[in-house]
Amino acid sequence: MSTPQLNRALGLRLVVVVVIGNILGSGVYKKVAPMAAELHSSGWILLCWVLGGIITLFGALSNAEVAGLLADTGGEYAYFRRIYNRFFAFIFGWSLFTVIQTATIASLAYVFAQSFASIVSLPPVLTSLADFSLAGVFYPFADFNVKLTAILLIVLLTWLNTRGIKTGAGVSTAILALVFMGIFVIVAFGLAHSPKSLGTVLSTQTTDQAHTVTLSNIFTSMLSAFWAYQGWASIGYIGGEVKDAKRTIPRGIAIGVFIIIALYLLVNTTYLSLLSIPELEQIYKAGNRITAIEAVRSFWGENGALFISVLILITTLGCTNASILSGCRPYFAMAREGLFFSKAAELNQARVPANSLLFQGVWSCLLVLSGTFDQLTDMIIFAVFIYYGATTLGVFILRKRMPDAPRPYKVWGYPVVPALMILFCAGLVVNTTFARPREAAIGLVLMLTGVPMYFWFSRKERAVL
Repeated sequence: MSTPQLNRALGLRLVVVVVIGNILGSGVYKKVAPMAAELHSSGWILLCWVLGGIITLFGALSNAEVAGLLADTGGEYAYFRRIYNRFFAFIFGWSLFTVIQTATIASLAYVFAQSFASIVSLPPVLTSLADFSLAGVFYPFADFNVKLTAILLIVLLTWLNTRGIKTGAGVSTAILALVFMGIFVIVAFGLAHSPKSLGTVLSTQTTDQAHTVTLSNIFTSMLSAFWAYQGWASIGYIGGEVKDAKRTIPRGIAIGVFIIIALYLLVNTTYLSLLSIPELEQIYKAGNRITAIEAVRSFWGENGALFISVLILITTLGCTNASILSGCRPYFAMAREGLFFSKAAELNQARVPANSLLFQGVWSCLLVLSGTFDQLTDMIIFAVFIYYGATTLGVFILRKRMPDAPRPYKVWGYPVVPALMILFCAGLVVNTTFARPREAAIGLVLMLTGVPMYFWFSRKERAVL
């Protein structure tokens, strides 16, 4: 009896949808505020969005060459196994499970719940335990009504994605259509009501005359931009379900990232034309306010605030769904090689790795309880850029190791573009270690728990053989 195989059902249109759906989430609505607090200048903020987009594009183009050569279910997990070895591939897959993908799902669901709470008054839950903490770092029961809403969303979408990949991708398509319409309404009305000229928005003068923008400020503020751009590589995780994957995935990544860069520049120019830097800094300090809501409220009042809150709900719903859809596939690939819990290797009747979805959902729910939105996102970016650098280095390794292999796509600007990406990844990881030591340390510890787990899974595999 043959082993059940994944269903190759996704063409270019749905690949682009999944790429954009994995990127377009909470960052487009929230992250301009922490950037304002770090840079104190609208011009520098927009420059960081441009730089973030360029670096993301460099990474996407480099990733596309590797994906075109090695496309398979599991994304970077499958690539790293071929480029490096099983151990490094496992550490990446374990990092996805403990930090990168599950924390992405948790943080998106958290923003969804925050937006939902701004529309519907959620009843308080376990308020007597709100001050309970673990080591004074994690407050699992603080804002528990919001966290419980986020957990329920993860449970619902996890169940939905067990019904089949085209069902999950279809949901993302419908949601993205609504999101794009809503965002263009904001941009059109926002720029029409802007009290500032474009020259004022583009000014690099800081509101704090004593503050000088440094390279460290730029790297730190770009943590926020990169969270907004994060997710484009997730399409590689479902390579086994894409038609003509070696051609379709590189094209889908490039198209999706170009669309997102243009969209982010439009949206953030609109925010900066409506709100001053001091207003954005106050939004960041408040902690529970969302920039997009305040920007729309400034010209559309409470009705506008309700509109954008609903739009954020729809957007984060779509991105959470796309992240859940794609994220579980690497664990499925790992389990089939004996390097993850064996149940994750099973497919259900819809040919979906339902148990892998379940493991991912449970850990994502626990991460919802662990921290705040910004703590989770900084932790993710620190971890993911280690592996972005490793994938880009793979371009050089594969060019030397497999010089004559057919490549449906070759990275533009080789060797300069991938070299710049590697240098940037190294710089961001080092800067984050010093600028956000707590988040970097938590992310690193969770990643390194993969070392004993690798030997445990390997021992179990040898015992079975």
